[in-house]
Amino acid sequence: MTNLAAALENAGIGSFRFDFTGNGESEGSFEIGGFWREADDIHAVAQHFLKANRKVIAIVGHSKGASAAILYASKYHDVKTIVNLSGTHDLKVGLVSRYGKEILERIRKEGFVELKEAPGGINYRITEESLKDRLNISMLEECLHIDKECRVFTVHGGADILVPVVAALEFDKILPNHKFRIIEGADHVYSDHQDELASLVVNFIKETLNKDKGSSS
Repeated sequence: MTNLAAALENAGIGSFRFDFTGNGESEGSFEIGGFWREADDIHAVAQHFLKANRKVIAIVGHSKGASAAILYASKYHDVKTIVNLSGTHDLKVGLVSRYGKEILERIRKEGFVELKEAPGGINYRITEESLKDRLNISMLEECLHIDKECRVFTVHGGADILVPVVAALEFDKILPNHKFRIIEGADHVYSDHQDELASLVVNFIKETLNKDKGSSS
């Protein structure tokens, strides 16, 4: 996201990155649920800029952040462009591959599991409550609440093993104003495809700006 922000700046487009509640330097605890809370975090940021007379033209999210951006568009209808980078169409996907079936069974039995990340990472707890919060959300059903004029651009890595590329195809089936691109060979975080990712996103947002200018003239 830092590389993407730099590419947007080079194109003359300002961007703002922030840590969701419980992530990075923000207060709170990290959860594998909390998607609606994160959508509300986005809304708070958008409202901050709108009150400062700054127009929010697009919301860009990656992975869990992409899911939050999509949920934002389903709940709030004030931003007409969403960029979904590697978001999943099914929040059950990736749980077993990332945490293992045994961990999920332990959560149901014990109520929570403590996880320790690699050095430099974070330690966090997965609770049964946050697990239920995640699994109670149907991303594709929420997509039905997104305004038809809201543009959604999905970019997905063809070699993504955390969130299979089928997610992009499922979004394309249900979103009426949807465009998607698959970056062949790219993993979940676009390790070797940063420039291609940045080019696609910057060009899409510039295209959106040009369309908006054309419709308002």
